[in-house]
Amino acid sequence: MSVALHEPGAVADAAPTRRRGGVLWQVLRRRKPAAVGAGLLLVIVLIALLAPLIAPYGLHEQVGPVFGRPSSAHWLGLDDGGIDMVTLLMWGARISLVVGFAATLVSMLVGGLVGVLSGYFGGAVDTVLMRITDYFIAIPDVPLMIIVAAIWGPSLTHIILVIGLLLWTGTARVIRAQVKSVRERVYVKRARSLGAGHVRIIVRHVLPQIAPLLIANTVLTIAVAIFDETALSFLGLGDPTAVSLGKVIENAFERTAVSAGAWWAIVPPGALVALIILSCSLIGQALEDSLNPRLRVAHLSARRFRLRPVVGRGEEAT
Repeated sequence: MSVALHEPGAVADAAPTRRRGGVLWQVLRRRKPAAVGAGLLLVIVLIALLAPLIAPYGLHEQVGPVFGRPSSAHWLGLDDGGIDMVTLLMWGARISLVVGFAATLVSMLVGGLVGVLSGYFGGAVDTVLMRITDYFIAIPDVPLMIIVAAIWGPSLTHIILVIGLLLWTGTARVIRAQVKSVRERVYVKRARSLGAGHVRIIVRHVLPQIAPLLIANTVLTIAVAIFDETALSFLGLGDPTAVSLGKVIENAFERTAVSAGAWWAIVPPGALVALIILSCSLIGQALEDSLNPRLRVAHLSARRFRLRPVVGRGEEAT
């Protein structure tokens, strides 16, 4: 199938229609970075979920000397309490992922609701909600999180709420732009003219169109939420009873792992945080590039645009 352009003889292949249910599979199949990110994230999530079953030692079990070096029995050495680092990483990833996914869920609900209401109703509702969003965007996230976490107190629930309630602004703006486009489509106007209520239009016509884009932003937000949780835990504002990756790094710094030369108490948890963030970023960026209409310019790309000979115009045309 081809669509004629304004220039004679220039045609562009129309992009095939894609089902929303197969978007993720198509992105993973066509983009190797996204597939690598999905594979890494899947492995990390599975190991974290199975930590109670596959961890080589107990979470609070002292199995050797303080800052014991890596060996065949302890692949990544021991921490300042003689606890196996592999065990700590498994349990730490478990807590960090829980915080990341839960905070992202809060952010998705708040940002999605604000974006839908602002984009669908427009007018005064749009103005008020967007001004509130601009105020949150102008405030640096991490300093505000530090202040709020210090006031609320160190708790896993508080950390989830703090991160989730401060990361919704980007999602709200992206969803608002997409909803403003969807509400002007013919089928939405037809449903409104037939007497459909706002709730029905939003649920039946708007949400199905913005759901893939919301998922893409959600995956990107997971990476930011995990980074923020690590930063707060490292600064001593995390839950002292929960062993997250940030808490592991904080304990190593507080107990002079650097001066003791115990790099294995700091580098592995930091590298694992970086791997999780990288995996989420690869998946989310690929999904956003594929689903965000403002980023799709395939109809102008060199791969899809080409000139074909003009038939029946001139003696040399074939």
